[in-house]
This record gives sequence, C-alpha cells and structure tokens, in this order.
Amino acid sequence: MISSIELFSGAGGLALGLCEAGFEHQALLERNKDSCDTIVANISLGFPGIQNWKVLRTDVRLVDYSNYASDIQVVSGGPPCQPFSLGGKHKAHADNRDMFPEAVRAIRELRPQGFIFENVKGLIRKSFSSYFNYILLQLTYPEIVIREDSNWTEHLSLLEKHHTSGKSAGLEYNVVFRLLNAADYGVPQNRHRVVIVGFRSDLDVNWSFPAPTHSKEALMYSKLVDGSYWKDHEIAAKNRPEVTELEREKVIRLFRKQEFNERWRTVRDAVKGLPDPQNHAASEYINHEFRSGARPYAGHSGSSMDEPSKTIKAGVHGVPGGENMLALDDGSLRYYTVRESARIQTFPDNYFFCGSWTESMRQIGNAVPVRLAHIIGKSIAAKLKAGQI
Repeated sequence: MISSIELFSGAGGLALGLCEAGFEHQALLERNKDSCDTIVANISLGFPGIQNWKVLRTDVRLVDYSNYASDIQVVSGGPPCQPFSLGGKHKAHADNRDMFPEAVRAIRELRPQGFIFENVKGLIRKSFSSYFNYILLQLTYPEIVIREDSNWTEHLSLLEKHHTSGKSAGLEYNVVFRLLNAADYGVPQNRHRVVIVGFRSDLDVNWSFPAPTHSKEALMYSKLVDGSYWKDHEIAAKNRPEVTELEREKVIRLFRKQEFNERWRTVRDAVKGLPDPQNHAASEYINHEFRSGARPYAGHSGSSMDEPSKTIKAGVHGVPGGENMLALDDGSLRYYTVRESARIQTFPDNYFFCGSWTESMRQIGNAVPVRLAHIIGKSIAAKLKAGQI
C-alpha cells in the first residue's frame, strides 16, 4: 500500500480513486462540513475500503504536519479552483482562497516521495501564465520560502534564479503537468482539468502520464459506420440520427490513418439501467430524486444523451444547476439527479451524498472523477512500488 495524506478532499472522488489504486490514506483534510458528512456517512454505511479513513474537518492553514508519521509517501488534493475557474473572478494569487501555498507547505513539511494535485484548466490560461510558473517552481523547490517582506513576483524571481543556477542542494521535486480530458480515460464527461504530478528528485523516478484509453473517433465510428453504439443500446435504425454517405466515408478514411482506443462513453452509457426519477422504482437508488424547473438559457442547453456529458459543475453558475441538465430523446430538458451526476463522475452507485440537491451537486461538481484518479494513481503506485522506495 502507498501511504498518503489528502488535502482539500471534498466528497472523496480523488481519495476513492487513489484508494482503488492501492493508496492508504492516513488522513483526509477538508473544511466543508457537508463534504465531511458525506465521507463520514459512507464510512458509517460500510462502504468498502474506507473503514480506516480518518476525516478531519479543518482549515489546512491550521494543520501541524509534525503530528503525522514521517513515512508519508504521497500527498494529494485538489486546491480550491475558484481563483482560477473560468466561472470565477479570476483573481489567482490575489484570491484568499488560493490554497497552493498550503499545498507547497505540506510538501515541504512532509517531504513525500511524490504528490498529485488537480485543478481547473483556467489555471493555465495565458493571463495566469506567470503565476502558474510560480506554482510549479514552488512545488519544485518547496524549501525556498517566501520572505515576510517579499511579494510573490519577487519570490518568483528568486526561484527562477535558483532554477537556472543548476544547484541541486535541498528538497527538490521533478514536476510535470498535463491538461487532461476525463472523457479520454473512460469518464462519460468532457471535463478538462490540469493535473500536476511530482516525484522527489533523489528517487530517480521516470514517469509520464498514462496514455488515453478512449477516443472521440471511436465513438464516431460506432455511431456512423458499424452502428455498434446503437446496437449496444437497442435503438432501432428508424430512431437513429440520419447519416449521409459522405459523413460515413469521412470517418472510414480517418480510421485508415489511425488506430483508436475504446469509444468515448456517453450520457446514455452512464445512466443505463437507472429508472426515470419520476417513477416510483427510482426510490430503489439512493440520491435519485427528480428535481423540477430545468430550462435552457443562453449557453446552457443541457447534455445530449449520445455524447459525453458537458462538465458537471458545482451548481453556482447562473441559473441554479447551470449545465447540469439532460436533453432527453423527446427534446425535453430536466436536471440530472444526484445519482446520475455521480455516475457521470464515476462514483459507485452505493456511494451516498449528504445534503440538498444543490449541496450534493456542489460536492460532485468539485470532485475528481473516480476513474481518472484511479488510472493516474495506479500508474504512480506502480512506479513507487517498482523502485521499492
């Protein structure tokens, strides 16, 4: 097992995926009460593999890491994304919710073998490029601490000088990042997130991000050429979208040039087997209650059944729920149920969410897809175990 601590654990998406990959969490740190309640409730309900989790409701700025064992191998977490989110105020370092400095402090004090951090794609937008570089350099050299009489740009200059000097004394990490689309890894959702991974430089670990397992092109082929997608869902030919010979030939030519993985998973794949939430049978599934009032508005039209879902959001963008709507086959719209959203984020059906629809959607929208966390975590664990570190 890989000994780990998770910061900003939320409702447990990243933690669950890493647990499945062989990580043993010594502590999960989270400030939000409802998120903590969700994890604690699942522990109480006997959700497998998490019975030894220690959930601490706390502000990470108050945590004393000397209270933890010195053999923590990995630190993970998703620092709050609001300072960088496309839907937020874009304040970055000027936003007091920027918790990357606390992520760096955890690395400095725990000295883990590696770390995994996830954030929104807005983190790498052009206007934040200098601050993103600052984050990476802090994670690379966590012992070079900002002085009290200094600002972040002065600290950045200091880090740049150290980095270009070639000096290697002190705690140092080899850091890589990549913008990933969860759909490329079998998550039924177009969800672009920045993942930052680092390994302590004295370990000589050579690692790269896992290759994608799923593709848009394979989904196109299954719908436009061999019809296997429609057959999987028992949809008769008369009820399928019309496909022109030109469209079919275009996809066939594309496949002659490339090899593809499994097809992207769609909303229809994700919700398969779930009853209509307005049906009495829906009560057999936890968190599968109907919510009325869904309507389209500019830029928010709901997700198609036969494509990966649009990004599940935290429920605070515009009209409550924002994009968290489903466009049904008859053309009507309704909100996703909490259970449907959880499936789209690849949470297991027996994982329970505490709180109202809005609060549960906030937890799910802020989570790392369990499957994506599992794939990345498994790759990291294999490297650490192979080196018998």
